[in-house]
Amino acid sequence: MAGFGDHKKSQKKIKKNLKNNYFKEQIISNAFKFHKEGNISEAIKYYKSFVSKGFEDKRVFSNFGLLLIGLGKLKEAELFTRKAIELNPNYAIAHMNLGGILKELGNLKEAELSTRKAIELNPNIVKAHMNLGGILKDLGKLKEAELFTRKALELNPNIANAHSNLGGILRDLGKLKEAELFTRKAIELN
Repeated sequence: MAGFGDHKKSQKKIKKNLKNNYFKEQIISNAFKFHKEGNISEAIKYYKSFVSKGFEDKRVFSNFGLLLIGLGKLKEAELFTRKAIELNPNYAIAHMNLGGILKELGNLKEAELSTRKAIELNPNIVKAHMNLGGILKDLGKLKEAELFTRKALELNPNIANAHSNLGGILRDLGKLKEAELFTRKAIELN
C-alpha cells in the first residue's frame, strides 16, 4: 500500500526539525549573550559551532563579522559579512558594516557602494550617513561628504564624532568659521 508508514516518517522529521531549531536558537542565544558581555573567547566558540553545523542566520554571520572587526581580522570579517548579505540582500546593517570593512581594507569605491546600499535600504541609520561622509572625504568628494555628514547630524545632533568630522570637511572646503563651530560643538559633546 503506497504511503503506508509515511506518517511516522513525517512525524520523526518534524521532531528532528524542532530539535534542530531549538539547538540552533540555543547556540545563537549563547553567542549573542557572550558577545554582548564582552566574553569574546566564548562568543567565538559559539559562533564557530553555529557555522560548523551548517546553520544559517544573517544575524549570526553579521555579528561574527563585527566581532572579527574588533579583533582586526578584516578579511575574515568581510567573508562573514558578505555571507549575511547573501542570506538577506536587504540587510542594511550588514551593507553598512561591509562598507566599513572595505574602507579599512582600502577599497574605497566598493566601500562607497556598500554604504550607499545601506542608506538606500534604511535611510535612518545615522552611522551609515556618517561612514559615507568619511568615505567620500577620503575619495576627495568633499561637497557630498558634507551633505551626508550633515544628514547624520540631522538624524542625531548629539554625536561628537559627526560634529568633528563635519568640522574637518568644512575646514578642507575653506569654510573656516563654520568648521570652528562644529569642532567646538564636538568638544562640548565629548
